[in-house]
Amino acid sequence: MKRALPLCLALCLGLCLVPAAAQAPEAVDARVAAALATAPAGTRIGLLVVDADGRGLVAVRPDDRFVPASNTKIFTTATAFATLGDLTRPDIEGGASVRIEGRDVVLAGHGDARLSSAAGCTVDCLATLADAVAAKTRVVRDVIGDDSWFPDLRWSPGMSWNTIQTRSGTGVSALTLDDNELPITVTPAATLGAAPRVTVAPYYTVENAAITVAGGATAIGFERAPNRPVLRITGTIARGAAPLRDRLGIDDPAEYAAWTFRALLRARGVTVSGHATARHRPPGPGDDPARRGGAAIAHPPEPPALARLVPPPLAEDVRITNKTSQNLHAELLLRRIGRVRGGGAIADGQAAVRGMLAEAGVARAAFDLYDGSGMSTYNRVSPRGMVALLRWISGQRWGAAWRETLPVGGADGTLARRFAGTPLDHRLFAKTGSLNATSALSGWLIARSGRTLTFALFANDIPEGASATPAIDAALEAVAAAN
Repeated sequence: MKRALPLCLALCLGLCLVPAAAQAPEAVDARVAAALATAPAGTRIGLLVVDADGRGLVAVRPDDRFVPASNTKIFTTATAFATLGDLTRPDIEGGASVRIEGRDVVLAGHGDARLSSAAGCTVDCLATLADAVAAKTRVVRDVIGDDSWFPDLRWSPGMSWNTIQTRSGTGVSALTLDDNELPITVTPAATLGAAPRVTVAPYYTVENAAITVAGGATAIGFERAPNRPVLRITGTIARGAAPLRDRLGIDDPAEYAAWTFRALLRARGVTVSGHATARHRPPGPGDDPARRGGAAIAHPPEPPALARLVPPPLAEDVRITNKTSQNLHAELLLRRIGRVRGGGAIADGQAAVRGMLAEAGVARAAFDLYDGSGMSTYNRVSPRGMVALLRWISGQRWGAAWRETLPVGGADGTLARRFAGTPLDHRLFAKTGSLNATSALSGWLIARSGRTLTFALFANDIPEGASATPAIDAALEAVAAAN
């Protein structure tokens, strides 16, 4: 039974109660309002919950625009399902290839996110391409990493520069290897005052200014200017502490892939007399769909390959992208979407997303998107716009398959530890989002009545050091209990 929110409580919480749909909405349930009131002071919340018929059940600022963080991946991955054809077949178009150009070896990428150099790799392996070169020739000059399948747009507008050196903001390239991340381990020394041992592939030049101390929490920092090869390690680690393991971002993934490929060739007895270099394609006027009037681009044929990989189906990568909130994979999907009619630029991908949203009937004022992952602080989405998209997805032939890529409360992905042991355990299917001062959660939940409800909840302006996650989760549990 719904209970209207007392006016005094509404004023105290600062909630904006507005109609959620054309039908007469219910007032915000007092239990939902009380849960939202536990969010850190200053937090701005937007929430919309509708039933299967689109009738509004809860509405808090549903038309305000919020930073969606990784909820942006909902737009990207849904557009992938809508535009890239049958995602359950092997990814024939995306696989990396290798060819010989004169005395040089060219390793070319086509947007695959899963190419691996791992020692135990069995599928989509860089070693397979190295074997093909070794079987063809024993001497080469340069090893060239070619990522010109997409224009050279490694970072999206509005992404914070200080994330570039981290795995969250690693460079985006058509030639991606090992998630464009470099593993690093920092192990304390046995002697106080000594520098800890740093274990990392020699791709970056390391300046180790960290020291081993007697005790205290590990406080190691990694500093690297964008597009610079010097990695400076600072801070302290206690003698006897567990090694610190992290993964660093890579600014030029094509060069890194060529650098790794050169090592694989040498390990197979191939003499490499030259260097590992990258070949990029600078963005041009043709990479702007607005300047070319939305016209499609004709892609010239690629030179014949000596060998080419066929990665697993893209549907599996969409699952990785949504379940684990993988930023790089989302950005690669956006660029692959952009190659359907364009050259693979960010703008081409965004044009396709806008086309899908227009088809879904999402109001243009409900969104502005600048990337595919949600790392951009320029992104804005309203709860009503997100709910409209989710309801449209439910009616698509691929909607059920897409929904299965979302994290499940208490079960897997980024929701594995949330909602466990609550009435929403295994009954909430949603995409998470987390960014500076931002938390988000959008998807579906099964209410106490057994009805499936669609919801979008955004929390912005969260004070530093605070979390709105408990309030978000409590509010959704209250929604489920009230319905």
